[in-house]
Amino acid sequence: MNRLVYITGASSGIGQALALRYYREGWSLALVARRVDDLTAWAQSQQLESARWRVYRADVSNVDEIVDVGRRCIAEQGLPDVVIANAGISIGMDTAIYEDLAVMQRIYATNNVGLAATFHPFVAAMRERRSGTLVGIASVAGIRGLPGHGAYCSSKAAVFSYCESLRGECRPDGVKVVTIAPGYVDTPLTRENRYGMPFLMQPEDFARKAYEAIEAGARVRFIPWQMGVVARAMRLLPGAVFDRLLAGRPRKHRQGET
Repeated sequence: MNRLVYITGASSGIGQALALRYYREGWSLALVARRVDDLTAWAQSQQLESARWRVYRADVSNVDEIVDVGRRCIAEQGLPDVVIANAGISIGMDTAIYEDLAVMQRIYATNNVGLAATFHPFVAAMRERRSGTLVGIASVAGIRGLPGHGAYCSSKAAVFSYCESLRGECRPDGVKVVTIAPGYVDTPLTRENRYGMPFLMQPEDFARKAYEAIEAGARVRFIPWQMGVVARAMRLLPGAVFDRLLAGRPRKHRQGET
């Protein structure tokens, strides 16, 4: 019987690339997105075997919706072997602008509360089964704060610490928690960035390395490895030096800016 992977944010970017990688490795797919028509059209265009995939509509930022979809997946396809909380958003913000507080709220609702709500339907059942892997998608941007990127950076910093907490809770019951920290991947999320993106990866290359890390049960994996070196260096930089390096760096664009 094929193993089952559950992926949120599967209609584009790295979520879609992960779905294709898992399918090619012989897995069945439970795919979650808001744009189910686009996702269904993509799966059909890839000629995926119909018995091996199913699409669910949910907005990850809506706790009741995403929890309900997880329960439906268990009822209709069984308990997944791997759950990847991939859905996330990245929008710049300016704390001096009142409307941007709502942007921060939206980012946290998706990237943090939505991640926990994605895992919720599966945790107890995986513990009872004493197997399974929960995967949180963090980011190298979660290591230090970047100008105009306060909401996103802090949300991804929270993914690191949340997954670390969950890892300690689940380890005694045989459930793994893997944190994947992408660097820059060529997706719609990054194409509007107004600054350099070193070691930019194609989604399919990221998906291959992420699959290998998840299969290996890695605790935390930076992809590509060069960004892991960058992350370690960023952690070690004194604050004053870090501030000088960022002086004049273009800010992350706000919603509606070009």
